[in-house]
Amino acid sequence: MIAIGIDPGTINLGWGIVRSAGNRLHHVAHGVIRVKAELPLSNRLLAINDGLELILEQYRPVMGSVEGMFFDKNAQSAAKLGHARGVVLLCLERHKIALREHPPARVKRTLTGNGRAEKTQVAHMVRAVLGLETLPPADASDALALAMTELRLDPRAHELEEQQRKNRRKRVPPALAEAIARARAGR
Repeated sequence: MIAIGIDPGTINLGWGIVRSAGNRLHHVAHGVIRVKAELPLSNRLLAINDGLELILEQYRPVMGSVEGMFFDKNAQSAAKLGHARGVVLLCLERHKIALREHPPARVKRTLTGNGRAEKTQVAHMVRAVLGLETLPPADASDALALAMTELRLDPRAHELEEQQRKNRRKRVPPALAEAIARARAGR
């Protein structure tokens, strides 16, 4: 099973690909999509979309994980992060990748046993579990931690969430479902 973890940002978007084989996790790839801060937001979002599309096509993950929303004191920063998350969610949905969001405390608890662990402690666990020689960049380390969390969770929980997702789709108004089907057929 291959999972992608994504740490969204409008300037630096971290991504990490991890494969599970039995109880073992194996590093596949990681990186950061870096976008020039001086570009207009719409150009940055397009660059993120294009970069993420290439990664998804190359590695073909079947599961995805993104950090759950948090509320920032700076409303403008939170809004920009929301835009980047929207691009990420759309890309994953286009590729029909099962997605779950995890709060930071769950990721920290899954990797270190402590939901209040420091980011550096999580990064060191990522390095140790995946057998990396050096610490990945912070954004990529966070993304790898998300992918690892996704693969470590109880598979029954994932099946339950997938069933709930299918049930939500069934409740889509018929006119909207028809429009979505036409849009997908036009691709």
